[in-house]
This record gives sequence, C-alpha cells and structure tokens, in this order.
Amino acid sequence: MPMTRISEQALEILKEIAIFTGESRQEILLKALEAYKRQRFLEKANEAFAALKSNPDEWKAEQEEREAWSFTLGDGLDKE
Repeated sequence: MPMTRISEQALEILKEIAIFTGESRQEILLKALEAYKRQRFLEKANEAFAALKSNPDEWKAEQEEREAWSFTLGDGLDKE
C-alpha cells in the first residue's frame, strides 16, 4: 500500500474522527478526498458559469440554446 506523510496535526484530527465515527483512517481519508474533489469541481463549474453570464453575447447564445433544447422535453413519452 502506498504511503503518504501527513502532519501531526492532521494525524490527530484523523484519529479523533476515526474514534468518533468508528471508521478506518483510510475510509475517512477517501471520503475527505472525494468531498474535496467534488467541492473543487463545483467551484470550477460555478466560475465557468459566472464567466459565461458576464459575457452578454455568450449568455444570450446560451439562453437561445436552452430554449431550442427545451422542446425535446416533450418528446412524446408518457408521464409515469
């Protein structure tokens, strides 16, 4: 298994969480990394959306494309 060094402070926090939750340190680290990855993805997506909205021409094109695609929602499928 690969090893990574962490600070004493991080190790103490990890131990506390493991005791509190009953999860292994590996499980906690994996969850923390997945949450961080998801957070970074959403931050980047929000930045890209804000940039799109700040450009009037691109935002108008986006709105027009959304309108064009909105007709596909009623594609004849029965409601369940």
